[in-house]
Amino acid sequence: MQSLNLRQIEVFRAIMITGSINGAAQLLFVSQPAVSRMLSHTEARIGFRLFERVKGRLYPSPEARSLFNDVESVYRDIQRVNTTLHNLVQQRQGVLRIASSPSLGHQLVPDAIGAFRQCNENILVSLECLRHRLLRDRLLDQHADLGISLFPIDHPNLCAVPLSYIRVMVVCPANHPLTRLPAKELPAALAETPFIGYSTDTPFYSFMMKAFERVGLPYRPSIDVDSPHHACALVKNGTGFSVVDEISFRASGAEHMAVLPILGEERLTISLVHLRHEPLAQFAQVFIDHLRKVLDSSGFHLFNMD
Repeated sequence: MQSLNLRQIEVFRAIMITGSINGAAQLLFVSQPAVSRMLSHTEARIGFRLFERVKGRLYPSPEARSLFNDVESVYRDIQRVNTTLHNLVQQRQGVLRIASSPSLGHQLVPDAIGAFRQCNENILVSLECLRHRLLRDRLLDQHADLGISLFPIDHPNLCAVPLSYIRVMVVCPANHPLTRLPAKELPAALAETPFIGYSTDTPFYSFMMKAFERVGLPYRPSIDVDSPHHACALVKNGTGFSVVDEISFRASGAEHMAVLPILGEERLTISLVHLRHEPLAQFAQVFIDHLRKVLDSSGFHLFNMD
């Protein structure tokens, strides 16, 4: 069985990312002939083509696409090693890697990081905003120390601790005719109004399907988005109405949107997630304290963590 060395993997990844020999050469700071030779040698070594050449362009084969997933995983591990090395050289006292749901990562988590950094300048903090499944996988792969999720994460190797709950609300553009209707007339009116929904692979999709069913509102989106932040942007420009969480609503400019009196009792729970059998570092606990203070100062209900 033939194997690839790190240089061959590096060249393959560069071509996949840039889509061309020229782009890969620029990314790697080498000549185009050097990249071409390495690619030819790699394909000869493994016995099949990684790219199809059509009119001067490279198109990855199905085998290349499959291989790329594992290559990216390897690169994340290499980057983690380099980050650790860099921090050792810089004499950092620690690294806190946070994975956050997008809704929370636009404003809430950055506010907590800002407060934390004021008294922990020697701790490197990294923040990555990820969709639900990727957030879970980052924690399981130990590429993140702490997850802050807006939706439940149920896995035997993960511990989820509820921090706070937030409201979920139906929003439309400010001064929209919907804002002048009585509450009992809203479901029928909304059914005739363009609706901004969520992709079927997002937790918001499942949440909204059930919530709409409870109030007798059909789920017929005109546009699908992948986060409430994008939904708020479309609501503000008058494209339609949507359902968003309270934090995204505030962060996106509440003055440009109106809240309609539907789904008044719907809530989402912000949870702190980490590996079940790996204790959190002391500075991670300090960050959690700052996060709870930010939630409290923002007027959100806090759960007791004892």
